[in-house]
Formats: sequence, structure tokens, C-alpha cells
Amino acid sequence: MKVALTIAGSDSGGGAGIQADLKTFHQFGVFGTSVVCAVTAQNTVGVRDWLALPAPLVRAQIDAVADDLPPAAVKTGMLGSAELVAAVARGIAERQLRNYVLDPVMVATSGDRLLAAEAERSITDDLVPLATLVTPNLDEARILVAAEVATPDDMERAGRQLRARGAGAVLVKGGHLPGNEVVDVLVSAAGVRRFVHPRIATTSTHGTGCTLSAAVTAGLALGRTLEHAVADALDFVQRAIAAAPGLGHGHGPLNHFVTAPPPRAGAGE
Repeated sequence: MKVALTIAGSDSGGGAGIQADLKTFHQFGVFGTSVVCAVTAQNTVGVRDWLALPAPLVRAQIDAVADDLPPAAVKTGMLGSAELVAAVARGIAERQLRNYVLDPVMVATSGDRLLAAEAERSITDDLVPLATLVTPNLDEARILVAAEVATPDDMERAGRQLRARGAGAVLVKGGHLPGNEVVDVLVSAAGVRRFVHPRIATTSTHGTGCTLSAAVTAGLALGRTLEHAVADALDFVQRAIAAAPGLGHGHGPLNHFVTAPPPRAGAGE
């Protein structure tokens, strides 16, 4: 069984963060391990409070997993502070963790901030060059490239800029675009691919980005190509949104119990 690692924050509401990542790993048939960087007090309505863990403890968790359960792929989500970004970057580089998916979590679905403003530059400088894939939404892409990102063409330009800064590939997520379709833009060494899905009218979008990056990570752990892993992850999230259980009074969670896409012929699983 392949091992995947999530380095992120804990969500007490269970719909995002570490909890969403582990549920997603399970559905894809990979063994999930975790490094907790922050603890949040949140639900579907919003984030009431959060606290970052000490950087030495976060690094100790990385080393403990790497020593005994070396992951085939790893993702990061909420890191919280510049100090934690630096500690995680050192851990990933020094332990040579491969197939790294960077979800640059800055703001929760509810609009609550989950990353200190001074840490934004650290994401670009310390983590982007290590990443096999970066998965920003429109707001995160705008911050990372310091330019407006409001159209699919803007998304492609942002992806190219982040690749120029060292990222292996970039998936700019278009969930915040207007219109009846959602366009996600993948920029990689192979070129540019736009994934188009019909927009689902729902408020059950809590943890969408976490789930997507975890699904890509699981796919990479299973040996799927990057484009294959991205396509499968987008399909999984689309169906998880459509089957959302309608929990909570705010932005509800997805249904992480939908079936993951099966391996394809010649995928190497």
C-alpha cells in the first residue's frame, strides 16, 4: 500500500484540512499520514480561532513520518506562519520528499484568514520552487504573482509565472469565476490544458481546495501521471460536491465517501 502525507491544519468541523485530506486518501486507497501545523476552532459558518503549533514540533512530526513511513507523495495546506513555512520547506527539502503538492491556503471558504500576511512571500520563495504542483485559487494566485487573476487567460499567465519561479506545474482553480462553467487551468512542462465542468449551484464547498489537492497527491502516490492525477482529482471533487450531505448552517462539507476514479490501463498502479 502506498503512503501519502498531509502537512496542514486540523479542522474541528471535519470538512477541510487534515480531516478532509485523510478521508480523501482513504477513498483513493492510499495510507494517510499527517503532520499537524495548526489547530482551528471552526465549523461550516466560520473560523472562531486558531493556533499554530511550534515549528520544532512540526519538524519533529515530519521526521517521524519520513523515518518510518516514507511517503510516495506529500501535500501541504494551512501552515499559518512564516516560521512554519520555513520549517516545512526545510523538512521537505532535507528529507527529499517527492511528489509535493502545494495548496497555498491563505483564506478559508468562509473568508477567515488562515495565513499571516508576512508569510505570503515565504510561500513563493520557500515552497513554490519545491513543488511538483501548486494549486492556487484565483485569490491565492493573485497574491502569489502580485497581479490580477480574473479570467482563464489571466490564470494561464499566473501559472506560467509560478513555473518560472520554480514550480513543476500549476493548477489555477477557477471556482470563483463568474458564469455557469468552472474552468481550471493546468500549466505544466507539457503545455496548457483547460478543464471545464458545469457549475453546481450549492453552498457545500467547504474544503474543496483541500480535497482537490489531497486527491492529486493520492493519484501521484499511486503512480499516476500528473495530468491523470489532476483529471481524476477534479472528477472526484465534482462528484463529491454534487453528493454533498447538506450538513451545517454555512458552507457545508463535500461528500468524501463518493467513489474515487479507478486506475486506468497503463497507469502503472
